[in-house]
Amino acid sequence: MQLRPQFAGSIMEYRRIVCSEIEALWDLQKRYKAEIGEPEPDSNGKDRLKDAMNSDRILFYGVWINGLLIGCCSVTAGFSTFDYNPSGVFEDFFILPEYRHQGIARQLVDFAYRESGVSSLTVGCADCDVPMYQSLGFTISLGNLLAFE
Repeated sequence: MQLRPQFAGSIMEYRRIVCSEIEALWDLQKRYKAEIGEPEPDSNGKDRLKDAMNSDRILFYGVWINGLLIGCCSVTAGFSTFDYNPSGVFEDFFILPEYRHQGIARQLVDFAYRESGVSSLTVGCADCDVPMYQSLGFTISLGNLLAFE
């Protein structure tokens, strides 16, 4: 991958985010929510997130540059009778703005897919985000995703 000149010589690492790194993840969660216009999550949400991470109900993956967490995503595993294997729901995708458009996002998605052990990975997104997710490899349309109220 080619980083912009100001990032040349940087040490980049893709790996699973563990609970001891909750503060760095929480900072990205708050920045993501602010960017999309949602309210900042509260400390109860942080506690529930940490509990879900501890019990492997949600798997977070991140990319670090020189020790700074600059992007994250999550995979929540389930089971699909489409192929009778684990399936995953992709969420919580965020790359700090100054690191976008360098291929980092695509590598993070690929890494999360491989490391999570799921046989399929789906994402629900706003219409305006469809082209972005398609460019990241989510190219199979499965119809409509609806949420129960």
